[in-house]
Formats: sequence, structure tokens, C-alpha cells
Amino acid sequence: MNIYVANLTPRIQEADLKEIFQEYGTVTSVKVIMDRDTNQSKGFAFIEMTTDEDALKAIDQLNDAELDGQKIHVNQARPKPTGSGFGGGRSFGGGGQGGGRSNYGGGQGGGGRSNDSRGGGGQGGGGYRDNNRGGGKRY
Repeated sequence: MNIYVANLTPRIQEADLKEIFQEYGTVTSVKVIMDRDTNQSKGFAFIEMTTDEDALKAIDQLNDAELDGQKIHVNQARPKPTGSGFGGGRSFGGGGQGGGRSNYGGGQGGGGRSNDSRGGGGQGGGGYRDNNRGGGKRY
């Protein structure tokens, strides 16, 4: 079972967590999440234990425990959401002149990344067009 541990101080290292969690069972992996720019801990980690029983025991005993002067939060890790990546939200497409529906861009103008098939481009570019609401170039 995969365990999520939050509110860690920057001084806590993988070896520290492995030592603590091994008191409850076999630890197969420990990963403190680091900021890629600063190479400092982001304050959370993932710990994998061999059995669900051991993991649940560790969660029960260590959630809200104090570690290095701070109360830590220990929970069963949730699966990573699918389709995640960079970028944000659902605002595909361009802008500029024109109407269209607010979240879908439309009309003249650009926007979006040039290599992104969902966005922007020249006249009439940008996403969704509803004939009854205007926006985009009519053909």
C-alpha cells in the first residue's frame, strides 16, 4: 500500500522516514518529493509498504504524530489523476475579435500555442462556434 505523508520539515530525509515506518512493517520504498528548481523538500513524501495491514497500522499510529517539532499528516495515498500534465483548465483557443462561447475562444486573433491543435490561429480561430451565438467566421 502507498502512504502519503505531509507537513514534513525540510530536515526530514528518506532514511528518517524509512526508520520510523519500519517499526510497523516492511518498507519497500520511500520518496521525499523535492522541488526541481531549489532541490529542497516540498514537505511531503510517499512510502510504500508490503502489506495493507502494516500500512494501515502505520497510518493509524503516525497520523497527527509529532516529527521534528511538527505534526505530520499520514494517509493512504490516492492514485495520481489521469490525464494530468502541464497547463491549466479548459480555456482552449484564442481570443481577439469575435464572439463565441466564453470558455472556448473564437473570432479573429490568436492565442494558444502554435503547436497546440486546440488553440488560436488566424481569423476564425479558436475553438467552439455556435451558429446561433455568433463568433468565428461563417462559411
